[in-house]
Amino acid sequence: MLSPKRVRHRKQHRPRPLKGLSKGHTEVYVGDYGLMATTPGWITARQIEAARVAMTRAIKRGGKVRITIFPDRSITRKPLETRMGSGKGAPDHWVAPVKPGRVMFELGGVTEELAREAMRKAAHKLPVQTKFISREEA
Repeated sequence: MLSPKRVRHRKQHRPRPLKGLSKGHTEVYVGDYGLMATTPGWITARQIEAARVAMTRAIKRGGKVRITIFPDRSITRKPLETRMGSGKGAPDHWVAPVKPGRVMFELGGVTEELAREAMRKAAHKLPVQTKFISREEA
């Protein structure tokens, strides 16, 4: 699963809910087709990996899958049945904040029908609503 090799601070402040549209990576740059988020949310490293596996199985190892998001934000969690107080919990998992308009996955080297089916299967693994886009649309 994806996670940073090193971070300056292990524990980060819990962020406010995401507002606004994505500033970067709003088009398909490298591949031919992409999966764009239409709602904001946090995508965990496990969800990114599950979507990647679903896509690679759908295209039967043909073409090229590119992941354009990276989980670089730590989310902490206190152990179960722990009393209140005694500081902040340990880092539990990593998430990638995603705003609407962000292209999360790109796919190239396959037909549009196969790419559409692979992206549909990947979208089922993600907690945000998505739409399929192609390079010509952008």
